[in-house]
Amino acid sequence: MFTGIVKQRGELVAVEPRDAGARLTVRTLGPGVPARRGDSVCVSGVCLTALHDVAGVAGEELVFDAIAQTLDRSTLGGREAGGRVNLEPALAAGEPMGGHVVQGHVDSVGTVARVQGEPGDWRVRVKLPGGGDAAELRDAMVPRGSVTIDGVSLTLAAVAEDGAWIEVALIPETLERTTLGAAAVGDAVNLEADVLTKTVVRTVRRMGAVLPRGGGAVPVRPTVSAALLMNAGWGEEAVGR
Repeated sequence: MFTGIVKQRGELVAVEPRDAGARLTVRTLGPGVPARRGDSVCVSGVCLTALHDVAGVAGEELVFDAIAQTLDRSTLGGREAGGRVNLEPALAAGEPMGGHVVQGHVDSVGTVARVQGEPGDWRVRVKLPGGGDAAELRDAMVPRGSVTIDGVSLTLAAVAEDGAWIEVALIPETLERTTLGAAAVGDAVNLEADVLTKTVVRTVRRMGAVLPRGGGAVPVRPTVSAALLMNAGWGEEAVGR
């Protein structure tokens, strides 16, 4: 588990195609990303497994294997050597949780549609993917809720009524410490919705309610029954209590 608080940036120095995906080598641009073999590291929003130990000093090389599905569902499949990535080691017990719960499981890829680079009000608008496969992602975008963009925990400053785009405000610290400071129109970014919101959305859908979006569907409150609860994921034992 991660929190979306980027500890360091890295440079992608090698992408080696493999039969089952690719091997990625990332050189850290500063300290702060220690890992032992088998540890999870968030690489621009993607949870990957370190293949060897690193002490966490600047200039070390982290090596990961990414399967074909990971490459297809994230921006890693289109990355080339020389690109920058955000890095965060897994959260250890007792450490502060400064962002929100981040799994490193990318829901979809969005596209930077606008960058408003005004001092004191730096905003980035991201166009969300269309189609039925991305419906759950769009429904989980809640104003003032949380979203992860390229591994960075951010608050949703605005959400389009039709679910077409989201907008986040970036503080100077985020611009300086993450790759979002160099975001440009047309860039592809990894998106992960807040897992708590996704759970609520999926549960409500299983219960048969229609989720409103913009001026469209009207919410429906279904009649609660044993069958409805079981369809929503509650087992026979829980329903029978």
